[in-house]
Amino acid sequence: MSRSTTYYIQECPTCGRSLHVRVEYLGKMVVCQHCHARFEAYDSANTPPPASSSASGIGLMRRAEELIEESGLALHRRAEEQAQTVQRREARFR
Repeated sequence: MSRSTTYYIQECPTCGRSLHVRVEYLGKMVVCQHCHARFEAYDSANTPPPASSSASGIGLMRRAEELIEESGLALHRRAEEQAQTVQRREARFR
């Protein structure tokens, strides 16, 4: 006999996508599979959003800062890779 998992729908407070969240995760921190934002799972039909939610904009700002930092690191890595490629090409012609 298989055990079925019960889900409810919750909107990600950062990107607004509808997410299927397991009821076991109610009251716990979860991660949006689309934008990777972290937030507390709650059932909006039965409880109001937590006071620490991004309704105040704080969660959205934190996520924006995370994305900026990630993109900066990615750009730095890409620049390093390009510099190494140029050095290898120059070494071939010496």
